[in-house]
Amino acid sequence: MAKICMVVSEGTFDKAYMPLIMANTAAASGDEVHIFYSFFGTKLVTKKANPKLPGMFRLFTGMFQKKMKAVGIGNYMETFKQAQELGVNFYACSTTMDLMGVKKEDLLPNVKVLGAAAFLKLAVESEATLFIG
Repeated sequence: MAKICMVVSEGTFDKAYMPLIMANTAAASGDEVHIFYSFFGTKLVTKKANPKLPGMFRLFTGMFQKKMKAVGIGNYMETFKQAQELGVNFYACSTTMDLMGVKKEDLLPNVKVLGAAAFLKLAVESEATLFIG
């Protein structure tokens, strides 16, 4: 069993799904997974999260979601919930929450608030640390 950490710093559709799909795969394989959301990624762990494709592609988000559903990938909240059920640990950066105006009550259930120093300790102890964004 490996310990895997990820840092998500952007809130676009691709940056939202990529860590969840990797986390679900790793957790289903028995790995311990920790995902730390910082800067614009912080909005992805709020109750109002609704990631869109970046730039001009934003207009095609709905079409892309339909394609994903056709191949068995759930919507963002379904995929997030699946990750939680598999035991993936989610963290919102405490400093960034203040910067982005995110309150603890805005966070999805079971998302913990963590400072950068505490996450760095997890990352140093992990076999792999991935940066998304």
